[in-house]
Amino acid sequence: MRYHNITKDDMLNGDGLRVVLWVAGCEHCCEGCQNPVTWDPNGGLAFDENAKNEIFEQLDKSYISGITFSGGDPLHCANRSGIKQLAMEIKEKYPNKTIWLYTGDVWEDVIHYSLIKYIDVLVDGEFQQDKKDTTLMWKGSQNQRVIDVQATLAADDPSIPVLHCGNYDDIPMGRETTGAVGEKNIIPFNASGSCSIRKA
Repeated sequence: MRYHNITKDDMLNGDGLRVVLWVAGCEHCCEGCQNPVTWDPNGGLAFDENAKNEIFEQLDKSYISGITFSGGDPLHCANRSGIKQLAMEIKEKYPNKTIWLYTGDVWEDVIHYSLIKYIDVLVDGEFQQDKKDTTLMWKGSQNQRVIDVQATLAADDPSIPVLHCGNYDDIPMGRETTGAVGEKNIIPFNASGSCSIRKA
């Protein structure tokens, strides 16, 4: 796994103050992406023990709520193994810290990934320029969903995501579902699964 940056005391990528790991590698190549430099899975730096210790130093601080995995796409095939291992270590070492993950894939396509059980909140879906709204909670476009992963996995039908919050902080935390696939609140998307960058 490779990464571009580790940001600290971040308030823009999840609840509370967070440390954010920006990984390299994304096949979605969304128009209007804020971080196109992260698309190349061979870019950035190798994620090593020094990088991990830098993250742990932040998570040691009581005021840090947790870590957010972004990029790039943490679920790109170049990153899944490394993200899973890191998430496992964080959950063991910091059980009271939350783990957020941003991905261009959708919940319906990643629910079976073994690392998902370590994630607390997942923001899914490609960024869509024509649905951009800078006032949205924790996401960039209307099609994306901020999903309470643990509540969803515990539900009778985990294929129906339970939302962590509404578009404008108007939905009670973790109490609303988005409805079945095909309804207006679900934007289906099937990732190609390729390790190579998908050209726009």
